[in-house]
Amino acid sequence: MGMRFSIIVPVFNEASLIRPFLVHLRERAPGAEIIVADGGSADGTADLSRAFCDQLVITGRNRAIQMNAGARAARGDVLWFVHVDSDLPRDCLDEIARMLDDQTVAGGYFRIRLPRGAVYRLTDSFAHYAGILLQMRCGDHGIFCRRTVFQDIGGFLEVPLMEDVEFFRRLRNCGRVVHSEKRIVVSPRRYEAIGRVRLTLAYGILATLYVFGVPFSKLASIYNRTCCDTPHGRSELTGHGARRQAVARPQSR
Repeated sequence: MGMRFSIIVPVFNEASLIRPFLVHLRERAPGAEIIVADGGSADGTADLSRAFCDQLVITGRNRAIQMNAGARAARGDVLWFVHVDSDLPRDCLDEIARMLDDQTVAGGYFRIRLPRGAVYRLTDSFAHYAGILLQMRCGDHGIFCRRTVFQDIGGFLEVPLMEDVEFFRRLRNCGRVVHSEKRIVVSPRRYEAIGRVRLTLAYGILATLYVFGVPFSKLASIYNRTCCDTPHGRSELTGHGARRQAVARPQSR
């Protein structure tokens, strides 16, 4: 029997994107189990997704909690976490299966591509090589892993942000982590809303502070001040680099 894939899509208030993305996902990843993990959307995202996914799970608004809930519901041998505003490469499941055919590989990710433009090219290159240097990747890269490895790690740490980076770093302790040269095309909407240069610099600062052990609660506070397009906290955007609201009592690192 071949590998069984479960794809978990965390969402919050994505009514305009959810159906087109799920149609795209079904076309690019035929045969995979699709699980939408909704964080309590108020715009009908959950209802719009029901007919286009295999399972719908609804939780509180926190991406780590949402992805953990989706993983618990999954039936596949391989878990793949993707964002709703991304464009996945063709033959993506074959690519993941090829990489996981090596039993020493615990999981992996895809490279990403932003639209044309000098700042985006800089951001793309910086993110790739800084990620190699710092041994970190974010959720936009479509992180995947074996189900058994996910369980061994204990899933995503349920913190206000950087849960994907933290998961990726722990994933490396379970075996080899490889990447595909195929690209996931990510939306620039976050950069357009906040400002290209501002957001690029903010991400760099947050990544550096994370590496030096700054508590997650402090990182969340900095994020709210530098990366949000709303006066009261996090944007509802859930695409490239966008996060969910900080939990009421964020855990310390």
